[in-house]
Amino acid sequence: MEAAMGLMRRIHPKQSETALSALLSLLPHHSSDLLSQVDQPLQVLCDLESGKEYILCEYNRDADSYRSPWSNKYYPPLEDALYPSSELRKLEVEANEVFAIYRDQYYEGGISSVYMWEDDNEGFVACFLIKKDGSKTGQGRRGHLQEGAWDAIHVIEVGPEEESMAHYCLTSTIMLSLTTNDESSGTFSLSGSIRRQMNMDLSVADGHLCNMGKMIEEMEGKLRNSLDQVYFGKTKEMVCTLRPPSEVVLRLPTADLA
Repeated sequence: MEAAMGLMRRIHPKQSETALSALLSLLPHHSSDLLSQVDQPLQVLCDLESGKEYILCEYNRDADSYRSPWSNKYYPPLEDALYPSSELRKLEVEANEVFAIYRDQYYEGGISSVYMWEDDNEGFVACFLIKKDGSKTGQGRRGHLQEGAWDAIHVIEVGPEEESMAHYCLTSTIMLSLTTNDESSGTFSLSGSIRRQMNMDLSVADGHLCNMGKMIEEMEGKLRNSLDQVYFGKTKEMVCTLRPPSEVVLRLPTADLA
């Protein structure tokens, strides 16, 4: 199981679905662990009632149907499906409206969805999802890549309130893949994923949604910096080491080139 998880962390996001299916056939007794721990690129479906797109994941799935955060209906229709309580549904609706504004300001487009459900500890769990297609044919406003995708999954476990305080446990995963193909740079492909966790005890005076939003904003800032330093920074360092830019070569003394 440990080796399988290590393999999934190093595989290309496009191949994760095929790899996960193969692992499920090899390790059927660990299917629940694999499905809960392995994040896959997010898929999108359209809510026929509202006309809005929403994101599919394990957190809004029941059997082979997926619940829309906009209409609160399953597609395809499903009998005896699971739904959040009326109070939690109200918070879910508000969270989707607020998170759509956050997504538009930070990502300049894309699709977002928020799902909430009760847990066994008298608290609840919330899942905040963002999918941004940065390719030339995508919905983004700056689609310059041949192919490009940013999938963000934020799962927050909220404990029961005690003395106007609540414990929040945030687990965030970012999956990034991009491919360029032009005359100046040629074909270049980069992909990977990163996961981090954050725990905080916060006052509920401003509401759960405010606290969760602050944590997600802080976490995304940290993850962007890590991706910039690890993926882009290291890649740039290796490329410049193996293939120095022409202006650097021209400045080298003739004796050193001999």
